[in-house]
Amino acid sequence: MRLDKWLKVSRLIKRRTVAQMACDQGRVFVNDRPAKPALELKPEDKVHLELGRRALTVEVIMVPQGAVSAQDASALYKVMEEIRRNSEGLDLPDFE
Repeated sequence: MRLDKWLKVSRLIKRRTVAQMACDQGRVFVNDRPAKPALELKPEDKVHLELGRRALTVEVIMVPQGAVSAQDASALYKVMEEIRRNSEGLDLPDFE
C-alpha cells in the first residue's frame, strides 16, 4: 500500500491529500529517509512524521488490503516515540 494511503487508513493523518503534502514538504521519513507519497510500505518499516508541534515515530505492524474500521486503525502501527513541543520549541513530557 502507498505511504499516503496508509497514513490515511491508519488515521495518523486525516486526509490523503494532507499526507501527500506532508511527504512533498519533507515532513515524512521512512526508515530514516525522506519519503515520497507513492512509496510502498512493508511491515516493520519505521515511519517518522513531523507535524506542527508534534513528532511521531511508529513501526508499521500491518499493511491492510483496503479500508480499516476506526477501532482497528491503531492496530496497524506501534508508537515508538512521540514528542510534543511547546511554542518555544522545547520538548514536553507526554502524560497521556
